[in-house]
Amino acid sequence: MGFKLGKRTGPKMSYGNLRTKMRFGQEAGGDASVPGTPVIRKPLDEGILGEANIDGSIYISDKIIPGSEEERQVVNHEMRHATDMRIGKLAYTDDSVTYNGEVYPRKTINGKDMIIVDGVAKEVGSEDFPWEKEANNGNNNGTV
Repeated sequence: MGFKLGKRTGPKMSYGNLRTKMRFGQEAGGDASVPGTPVIRKPLDEGILGEANIDGSIYISDKIIPGSEEERQVVNHEMRHATDMRIGKLAYTDDSVTYNGEVYPRKTINGKDMIIVDGVAKEVGSEDFPWEKEANNGNNNGTV
């Protein structure tokens, strides 16, 4: 019995011109996507538009309109966090967030997930965290 590989699906060239190419996101006719990073639409907590996860995936709110400028901004913002986690600049556990080697403790206060920065407890999602300020640098949408 023989074994046969499927058709080649990579880029195709003709006389030095690219005839086909890999397509992602709207070009491919699907939801937001980033090569090597699963982007998953799902219900998120109130006020949360996106989350970058330790496993390399990104969640975006199912309330964001597919293909919108907001979707692009959220995915860009979360990709910055995902990249920081991949290179070891950012990490988190249930008990802390580590950013640039500095550990920020996490605590539940009055039923809310809080992170302690410079002795002040701030709710998760705040723009005041150093890793959020960097991810928002150059991003006009500070609500992510």
